[in-house]
Amino acid sequence: MSAVPQHILDLVAQRRHGDDDSLRQILTALVPRVRNLVRYLVRGDRHVDDIAQEALLEILRALDGYRGEGAFEGWVHRIVTRVVFAELKARRADEATFAPEEQEPGPGLWVVGQDDRPDDYLERRRLAEALDKLPDDQRYVVVMHHAVQMSAPEIAEALGVPLETVRSRLRLGRTKLRSLLGQEGNDVGGEP
Repeated sequence: MSAVPQHILDLVAQRRHGDDDSLRQILTALVPRVRNLVRYLVRGDRHVDDIAQEALLEILRALDGYRGEGAFEGWVHRIVTRVVFAELKARRADEATFAPEEQEPGPGLWVVGQDDRPDDYLERRRLAEALDKLPDDQRYVVVMHHAVQMSAPEIAEALGVPLETVRSRLRLGRTKLRSLLGQEGNDVGGEP
């Protein structure tokens, strides 16, 4: 995912100085980033909007506690990731009660940000479809490493798995993504 645009960072600075009007603008500007990250982490489109809304609410609750000591985008991504895993865990029991046809992913709705290029939608859709074909354990580490920019040790800690397991899942996930995306998937690479 690309860096948070400067205008959002300016709004965050205004909010830290007590500007209540900036809050709505911050959340509105974050909607595409949050929703798209949730879609990368969640297979299919069934729960994406609900989870994205929960993540935005958590960002809203935590925003006044953001002190600007770290990168804002990393802070947002970690909140979204935490919310996604908590929501997925809570929903696992419910999923067993749905009929198999209800669990099938449908056509996705992507939110386009004001800084997006015209082809960004198609690229995100293609990547999400490829990610849907990865096993969840590989999908999570690939997204956490490449989109959230977490290191392998950070991912291991967040998922509660050994570091070598993360490295193995990352390697397997990248290999499968390259295969699914063809030659254009070459940007999915590098060591953790």
